[in-house]
Amino acid sequence: MRSQATTCAIVGGGPAGMVLGLLLARQGVRVTVLEKHADFLRDFRGDTVHPSTLELLDELGLGERFASLPHTRVERLAFPLPGGEVTAVDFRRLRTRHRYVAMVPQWDLLNLLAEAAGEEPCFTLRMSTEVTGLLWEDGRVAGVRYRDREGPGELRAELTVACDGRWSAVRRAAGLRPREFPVPLDVWWFRLPPLEGVSGALVPRVRDGKVFGLIPREGYVQVAHLIPKGADARLRARGLEAFRRDVAAAVPEAAGVVDTVRGWDEVHVLDVRLNRLRRWHLPGLLCIGDAAHAMSPAGGVGINLAVQDAVAAARLLAGPLLRGRVTERDLAAVRRRRLLPTVVTQLMQRVLHRLVFRSLLAGRLPRVALVAAPLLRLAPGLSVVPARMIGVGVRPEHAPAAARRPPAAARRGG
Repeated sequence: MRSQATTCAIVGGGPAGMVLGLLLARQGVRVTVLEKHADFLRDFRGDTVHPSTLELLDELGLGERFASLPHTRVERLAFPLPGGEVTAVDFRRLRTRHRYVAMVPQWDLLNLLAEAAGEEPCFTLRMSTEVTGLLWEDGRVAGVRYRDREGPGELRAELTVACDGRWSAVRRAAGLRPREFPVPLDVWWFRLPPLEGVSGALVPRVRDGKVFGLIPREGYVQVAHLIPKGADARLRARGLEAFRRDVAAAVPEAAGVVDTVRGWDEVHVLDVRLNRLRRWHLPGLLCIGDAAHAMSPAGGVGINLAVQDAVAAARLLAGPLLRGRVTERDLAAVRRRRLLPTVVTQLMQRVLHRLVFRSLLAGRLPRVALVAAPLLRLAPGLSVVPARMIGVGVRPEHAPAAARRPPAAARRGG
């Protein structure tokens, strides 16, 4: 069996894995990212890039490259209520460099990160490489077993980091099990052609317990249809025409284009999970992002939390990795740094599930909306509070000094 070695093996080439790999490589750590797919082209993976992540890209000298990608901007979240629309989340009120959430295909972001990381001599990205198990040595994780196009192999590492998502195979192989929190919903994702009036703001449409979120994208509208937890098969059994009628009833301007959804294969279901590991590490192994704490789509904050986990890990672990020995105390420091933002964010999501989504799915107007609406109309500045929670987070992380680069224009000028 083939055997190679690296300093840090990162399993999963999503946002957390690619950011961690880039930051570590820029600090001189030998790092290998293992991604089981041949490319990053998967739809509806989570395409939100929040203000804090946009600022991180600026710190890494990648802001100009990102700005050149086709993307749209969501500046506020509003709700249609009796008496008129109310803006509940207004990113324009943030005191940050970027006052919006950028909507960009995740594969474009990942390709950008891969290109930047590929410029670093310490970085290796191995696509079409699926991790099949862990290597153990004296009670410590010593790397991974994998399978690629050439067959099975082993990659030995001082540290293995699981960034392979909510269904993490590495987490399962390590025997780590998250605590699950109940959730009331799953989500159907699908596309519609551009709709008049859908731009710049996310305004959900609600009718008879059917909830649709319309997200402006480049050349189309991404639609999130909230459905009761576990109802996917039952609702599909009603037939595609019933689904189209539901869309047209809640979103009248889509009535003429809803038949562009030609089959159920164009309607993707997200099995919503909200969970958290009690212990994020074992000797030689660390879990971050969704592998440590799966987030609800409420607020679209999962990617933001995962990226900030990666930044914190890169800052705290680069030194130990360069010295050649990462202790459990070093790994525990990452969890300690990121636990508060994770707990607070998940608590916020659980409150939203209970007070907002359960009522909407039951066809009722949430009581909290009736209370909040007069306050927001009287003091619209309050909309910056949830904007801060969603767009920046409880404890924003910044790139280590050694990983920062000036913007491309400054480098050209220099």
